[in-house]
Amino acid sequence: MPDHHFYMAEALAEAERAFQSRETPVGAVVVKGDRIIGRSHNLVESVNDPSNHAEIIAMAQAREYLDSKFLNHTTLYVTLEPCPMCATAAILHRVERIVFGAYDIRWGACGTLYNIPGDERLNHKIEIIGGIMEEECSKLLKKFFKGLR
Repeated sequence: MPDHHFYMAEALAEAERAFQSRETPVGAVVVKGDRIIGRSHNLVESVNDPSNHAEIIAMAQAREYLDSKFLNHTTLYVTLEPCPMCATAAILHRVERIVFGAYDIRWGACGTLYNIPGDERLNHKIEIIGGIMEEECSKLLKKFFKGLR
């Protein structure tokens, strides 16, 4: 049984790095077995690319680590419920499980607004576990957005 809190804490450390860099504080790690094989935080602002989400970068690192286009038998941990782009990317990468912290009522695509990974019409379904360390993940996001106002 994976230690969801341990890996979410690792993702939260990545989100903290994003916060320090004035990026939206979202962090992600990809785990296979008991090893982290990809990790990142949002880099949207620093590289001026709206698709540079933590999940996308972490999955790219994991692909490189495995030397494979697929991430079979992996878990993606992310501090905020993935958006439609990231949820779809996880399907294309064949991630086995997504574990997230805070729910996203505006963009959440893993059950809140949409449920892309559970769509029966797609060729791959992903197990979803939400709300792990939700309070800690939400607190960092709220602190960031409060600072913008």
